[in-house]
Amino acid sequence: MRPATLADAPAWSAMRVALWPDEADVAATAEMARQIDAARDAVAFLACDAGGSAIGFAEATLRHDYVNGTGSSPVGFLEGWYVAPEWRGRGVGRALVAAVECWSQERGCSELASDALLDNAASHVAHAACGFEETERVVYFRKPLVSD
Repeated sequence: MRPATLADAPAWSAMRVALWPDEADVAATAEMARQIDAARDAVAFLACDAGGSAIGFAEATLRHDYVNGTGSSPVGFLEGWYVAPEWRGRGVGRALVAAVECWSQERGCSELASDALLDNAASHVAHAACGFEETERVVYFRKPLVSD
């Protein structure tokens, strides 16, 4: 487990696309640079195998606004969390979450939050296995406003 660097961009980028395949710019280097800029209250960790190849990542931020289901501020927020399928169930995800927990506590957080799509049952199970408790189910709505 180690903090990600821009030198990790190719492997990290591929895993980001695997996690968020529908997002157009998910592999953008600028976004990855933002995630490793400690001054911006963001971090990214990579899990690597014995040969040094990336097998998972976790991205987290500090959120100072209200975070659903929490009662404190700031809150560490697990923005993205991915483990290569062949490495799942071997403690890699737990180790990534533990790294984010330490990072969050070092920044004064007493809670770590995350989210998952309503239909992502595998993510719900993984979160529960790492000690997260479900706090609420939410569907967000949006209505574009037309200018006169």
